[in-house]
Amino acid sequence: MRTEVRVQGKEVLFLVHDLPARYHAAARRVEHEPFEGGLARIFPADSLHLERAYANYARLLAEYLATEAGERPVRWEGALEALLRAIRGQELRWLLVGSASLAARGLDVAPGDIDLATDAAGARLLGELLADALIEPVMPVSEWICRWWGRAWMGARVEWVGDVLPTVDQPHPADFGPTAMAQAVTVPWRGYEVPVPPLKLMLAVTERRGLVQRAETIRQALAAGQR
Repeated sequence: MRTEVRVQGKEVLFLVHDLPARYHAAARRVEHEPFEGGLARIFPADSLHLERAYANYARLLAEYLATEAGERPVRWEGALEALLRAIRGQELRWLLVGSASLAARGLDVAPGDIDLATDAAGARLLGELLADALIEPVMPVSEWICRWWGRAWMGARVEWVGDVLPTVDQPHPADFGPTAMAQAVTVPWRGYEVPVPPLKLMLAVTERRGLVQRAETIRQALAAGQR
């Protein structure tokens, strides 16, 4: 396996060549595209921290894809703790969302990654605070659910959406949009106060996704007084 960075017009490509076949599906799941016999992750040329992100990508890619392929455990607890250390004391408006927000409450859920929502300034600040772990640049996005995106590798994927569009809450509130941010509650986790969406919102989202067992787990937590 070898990597290459290439500038092509208004895009920058992180290329991987000679990738073992057992990692191809994992690479495609994390948005790599076929390119000249290899695979490429493509970013706008005006993305932030491109050089640092590529250096980390080249250094961490084998561990990253081995974990995504199921050969290594997802170390979500270590990733979350490292994230919380990195952002401690910072002026950062953020929310832990998805399955990790349930696991941080102590619910029996096994996160596959760490998902965050933040604002535009927070998206850029996370790129600075997590510079040693970035495997993708922090990039502006259009025609999607948000205006900024970033991804780091810390034993698990740490991904964030910045400046999420109000349309994600239509016709029903999402667990990562403006509604969730406005209704956030905090939960204690390993000495940190972690902002998360309210459980009632998480239940509604989970039911819409058809995750029957997870929905029942949330109902039990609500019945026990969690919020």
